[in-house]
Amino acid sequence: MEAPKPIPGMNQSEVANIGQSVVIKGELSGSENLFVDGEVEGRIELPASKLVIGPNGRIKANIHAREVVVNGKIDGDITATERVELRKTASLSGNIVTARIIVEEGAFFKGNIDVQRESAARASEVKSAAASVTTAQPVQGSLIRK
Repeated sequence: MEAPKPIPGMNQSEVANIGQSVVIKGELSGSENLFVDGEVEGRIELPASKLVIGPNGRIKANIHAREVVVNGKIDGDITATERVELRKTASLSGNIVTARIIVEEGAFFKGNIDVQRESAARASEVKSAAASVTTAQPVQGSLIRK
């Protein structure tokens, strides 16, 4: 087995890797940085982490992360609280909501970009988390027997 290639801008000891032959269907969530060079279909939730899609990465999912760097192909929306970077080999069909965006020459992008201030992006993240908490409370209340 080959040793993983270094990922620019990421400390190798703090990165989880999904290799080229791995296929994941469902929800992928975590609290550490992630490098995906395989296939993911579903949803990716890494609100406090950096996500790097490698050149062989194929994603059919909506993504929510602190920072997203795309080298491969994504079909889905990206929400990043800090920044999104589309490298020259990137292909993205979907919308982007972020505070900062970098698009290299040669990258393919089809969709809309909503650039928000970092504080506004984080505020909307807090509101959506609060909304999910309030909708969960009535369900808990219905389980109590009198």
